[in-house]
Amino acid sequence: MASIYIHIPFCKSICSYCDFPKVLYNREAVLPYLESLANEIEDSYEHEKVETLYIGGGTPSSLSEFQLEKLNEIIETFDLAEDCEFTFECNIEDIDEILLNMLRSMGVNRLSIGIESFDESKLKFMNRSITFKDAKTRIELAKQYGFENINVDLIYGVPYEKVKDLKKDLELFLKLPITHISTYSLIIEDHTMCKIREDENIAEEEEIKMYDHIRSKLKSKGLVQYEVSNFAKPGYESKHNLKYWNNQEYYGFGLGAAGYIKGFRYENTKSIDDYILGKWRLNEHLVSHTEMMENEVMLALRKTKGISTQEFFDKYEVNIQDVFPVKPLLKSKELIYEDGHIFINPKYTYVMNEILLKLI
Repeated sequence: MASIYIHIPFCKSICSYCDFPKVLYNREAVLPYLESLANEIEDSYEHEKVETLYIGGGTPSSLSEFQLEKLNEIIETFDLAEDCEFTFECNIEDIDEILLNMLRSMGVNRLSIGIESFDESKLKFMNRSITFKDAKTRIELAKQYGFENINVDLIYGVPYEKVKDLKKDLELFLKLPITHISTYSLIIEDHTMCKIREDENIAEEEEIKMYDHIRSKLKSKGLVQYEVSNFAKPGYESKHNLKYWNNQEYYGFGLGAAGYIKGFRYENTKSIDDYILGKWRLNEHLVSHTEMMENEVMLALRKTKGISTQEFFDKYEVNIQDVFPVKPLLKSKELIYEDGHIFINPKYTYVMNEILLKLI
């Protein structure tokens, strides 16, 4: 079964922290973009049954009803499984009856909503605006239209943010009728307004306190952590994102999209002009056996349950400890072995990159 990611790069406004491929919404560019997207899909998709479909951005919900109908014509070329998880990213302010009707008709059954914060100073920093009352009303409307599987995004670690600010924000998020929360500490990336303004990250000690509070608070409310940044009610984990963390193959279509098909990892151009002209691919390479095993470990250890030693052996015909220096990290208790799985000690989740560097 296949998994597919489609990137819609258009945004009504640009968030200060975002480094994903995006452009300001331009009505004249949307249809040429969708035409090129259709051509890319026709060129590559081999009509496999599709288990997960994720439309992200950018802001897919910035498209008009007519443009969404054109996007739906593209989606109808996919052979979607009956139980396909179909996620659509939305900005909260775009959610209304017209959009929800359209998404239901397209077969969408999971919403991922960019909220990020309800704190006025944080929203101003991020170049966003939303109120808790409006967000709750719009999410309740989505529930009325049958959307039960709803994720919201939370960003923390914004300059000058304190733990008490994060606590207030999280309390409001937990009052929303949702099944999943993705939490991200602010990373100041190149080519963003944050970088241009020379914004600085908060102290690491403060950020760790925020992360620890998020984990304990969400756990107390029945949201189970299954990946370093993701928490869900049981049964509502993101099937699509688990494909990435399980090192499984997937198609990536659209501006700047990445994919992993038939042993090749590839990345698409970030130039919308090139993309519209049909110059889709930026680079691609055949993944070596060693790189495949390294990816397996790095991605699986993002999950709280880690990596199955038996599944690793079945897939690569070698014991994981014979390839990677697992034993010293088990001895230091940075890694834990339990029930056939190796995973990062929860005490060290926040510094997992340091542990991965010791492994790879």
